[in-house]
Amino acid sequence: MRTRKSASAADNRSNRTMRQEPDFFGEQELSLLYMARRLPDALKLERILTEAGIDYLVETGTYTGGLLMRRELMGAYFYVSDSVIEESRTLLVSNRYKPYRLG
Repeated sequence: MRTRKSASAADNRSNRTMRQEPDFFGEQELSLLYMARRLPDALKLERILTEAGIDYLVETGTYTGGLLMRRELMGAYFYVSDSVIEESRTLLVSNRYKPYRLG
């Protein structure tokens, strides 16, 4: 019976998300890590960050898309603490994502 409880507790930890609310970060500076344009990309990125144990914030927002017919589209903006931004960028690159960089 103990083994079963231990396995169940381990499953709960692995299913836990690292997605946080803005209050969690308090006064910490956050940096934009990635802007997902498609839901599958956002879900995969959530899994990658959670498996790596990186706390992150997701906010939805609009962006302008299209060349000939400009239109407003929705995206998921991923933010992380400045203290883990470089580690997070490296993680994204190793998973074939292009992290956001100013400039």
